This record gives sequence, C-alpha cells and structure tokens, in this order.
Amino acid sequence: MSVTVPEPHWRHVPVRLDVERWATRRTRRRVLVVVHTVIAGQRLLDTIRLLEGESRVQICFTQAPDVFSNGVSEFLDRLGGLVLPWSQAVQTGFDLALAAGHGGLHELHAPVVVLPHGAGHNKVIEVGQRGRQVAQRGAYGLSRQRLVRDGAVVPEAIVLAHHEELARLGRECPEALAVAEVVGDPCFDRIAASLGSRALYREALGVGTGQQLVLVCSTWGPDSLLGEGWGTLERLVTELPRDEYRIAALLHPHVWNAHGDWQVRTWLAQLVRSGLILGSPYEDWAGALVAADHIVGDHGSVTLYGAMTGAPVLMAGRSDAPVDPGSPMAELMSFAPRLRGDRPVRPQLKRGSAFRGARRYERVAARITSEPGRFARRMRALLYRKLHLRAPAARTTTEPARLPLPVRYDGPGSVVPR
Repeated sequence: MSVTVPEPHWRHVPVRLDVERWATRRTRRRVLVVVHTVIAGQRLLDTIRLLEGESRVQICFTQAPDVFSNGVSEFLDRLGGLVLPWSQAVQTGFDLALAAGHGGLHELHAPVVVLPHGAGHNKVIEVGQRGRQVAQRGAYGLSRQRLVRDGAVVPEAIVLAHHEELARLGRECPEALAVAEVVGDPCFDRIAASLGSRALYREALGVGTGQQLVLVCSTWGPDSLLGEGWGTLERLVTELPRDEYRIAALLHPHVWNAHGDWQVRTWLAQLVRSGLILGSPYEDWAGALVAADHIVGDHGSVTLYGAMTGAPVLMAGRSDAPVDPGSPMAELMSFAPRLRGDRPVRPQLKRGSAFRGARRYERVAARITSEPGRFARRMRALLYRKLHLRAPAARTTTEPARLPLPVRYDGPGSVVPR
C-alpha cells in the first residue's frame, strides 16, 4: 500500500525551487526582513520603504523568536507582506537579511544587516550566562555577546547613527568595527521634518488654543516610568487643570505586547475617561512628540528624541536605570530635572520651562546622529551595495510623521479611534 507524503506547507511562490513556473514577475534578488518585535518591525519599515518600486527585488518577512514576540504576527498581517515561518526562513537562502534585533541571526543563510531599534545604543544588558555571576554589562546592540557567534561576527553590516558609537563599539567588540557603518537615524530625520507641522499634530490630539500638552513617555520594564507605578500618570491627570493642560501618554510597544492591548487599556481606562490621551502602539508617535510643550519621561528612546524638539524634559522612572554612562541618554539624565513625588506637579513644570538648559538639550540631540537628514540616502546606498545592484536614479525624501491617532476605552473589548 502506497503512502502519500503530505507536501510541506512551505509553498510560497518566490522561494520555491520552481519559482519561474509560477511567478508573474521575475526578480533578481530576495530580501528577508527579520521581525523580532513590533518596535523592531516598525523601525525596519523605514529601511524597506527605500526599495519602493524596485521590481528586481522580492521582499519576504519572517517572525524571529523573541521574548517580546507577542503582536508581531498581527503587525505582519496588517502589512500584507509575504510571511515565511521561521522554520522555513532559516532553511532558505536570501541575498540579504535585515533585522533590528539579534536573536537567531546566526541561523540565517544570508548576509545580515543589523539596525538599532531605538535612539542609538543607550541601555545596558548583563553579559553572562543564566545562573552564573555576571562578569560585566554591555550596551545592547554593541556588546560582543550579541554580535559574535562561535568566534565570528554575525552581521554583514552593523548600522550606527553616530560616529561616536564607533569608539563605544571598539571598546566592547573591536572585531565588529570592520563591518560597522555610520548611516544615520530615520526617526531623528522624521521628527526634524515634522517640526513645521506642530499645529496639525496638536489639533489631531485635541489640544486647544491656550492649552499645554504634557507628554508622558515610558519605556518597558521595572526600571521604567510605568514600572515605578501609575502614580506619575495619575498625578498629572488629577493635579493639572483640564482647561490649561492636556496629558498624553506614549507607552513602549513592549508594554502593550507583554501584557496585552486589552489589559493595558483596562488598567488605564479610568484615566482615559478623566482626559488622558493614550497613544496607539501601532501608530506614528513622532507627531505627538513634536506637539508636546512638556515631556515627562524615563530612560527610553522617545524621551531622548524629545531633546531635539525644544520641549523641556522632566525625568521620571528610576534614577539609576541601567544606562551606558557614555551614551547621550546618560548625559540627558545627568542634567534634566527630575519630577519630585513630594511636590506639586504644576510648579515643577513651570520650573522645567524656566530651566536654562537649551544648549545642553541641543548638545544631547546632536549626539543622536552625526548624519542628520541623510539616513534615507545613505541607507539606500548601503542596501544596493549589499545587493550588488545598480541603484536607479531617485531622490530620497523624508516624509513628516503621520497624524497621531489616540485610542479611547469604551468598555471591555473595545478600542476606538478618537
């Protein structure tokens, strides 16, 4: 009796051996976009859009293993791209792979370009094996533990935003310097391109004439602003008069993905009903940052990007959060006033506005990227060089941020745009 062996579910046309029989368009290169987390996926969109209109390239996506992988499947579904299961992606050859995380990259059969998923490399991680004493701590994205496997550097190229990061990389992983390239920062460029549209972003958020917008920015984890509790949000919403202030919150996508969208909305439901503007983790956050009159943040990237908007920054979260002492975030934390829990909020905001630190903020902002306005052009050149293709003549531009789309809570199971 003959047994029919089921055909594998790896039936995506562009990566089949008999692709020419089925494909409508013949392409010359295949690029794999490796999405570890939602925030990494969002960051990679700034890169793959540089291949828009490129008919010689087929782009595929895959979800890589990561502790914060919740939400990635839905993110990829919304994109509508061709998604390969990780088990197939690691057994298929590609001409190039793009990632903004590090897990599993050594398993790929492709030269890998790794980008940062935030404002440079500020946070430090413990370097060592679980259950053993930690020997040292390294900046995430620059440490040898993340970049080297079996004595060899994994990435084909490591994208950096600033030339000073070369020195930091050289201290932590000198063998990776040969593949490091200073390209720039897409978020910095998008914020800069958005500054002239501030009034539009404020209108989209419902900030009225004469009102001041206080933007609360929280990264993820126990050292973050929210990791310290809901007290900061509650104080801002309850202490500041509604006719003079609006309060908005941007939470790192890891907060939403770790606990679930429904849970986060439920936790913050009463504050939203009391006037809190809650930013969607799936929408562009840069417009809300540009719209802010005050920023209350922690050691996350959004707070650092706030240094380039001119809005005064008040620090919250843990003052001893794990930050690389040589990073621009450490410099910002060294002088930005902290929000005191034993004093009223309103006078602290006023003192923050009077703080004579404009030049300090400008200096920190200048440390985010040494290639302001040039990410698109430089990253596009890098892509075509690694793909061994001649780049078509095209003018790269940086578009302003899309209008922010807050959400509100209308009861269990609901999430409705304002």
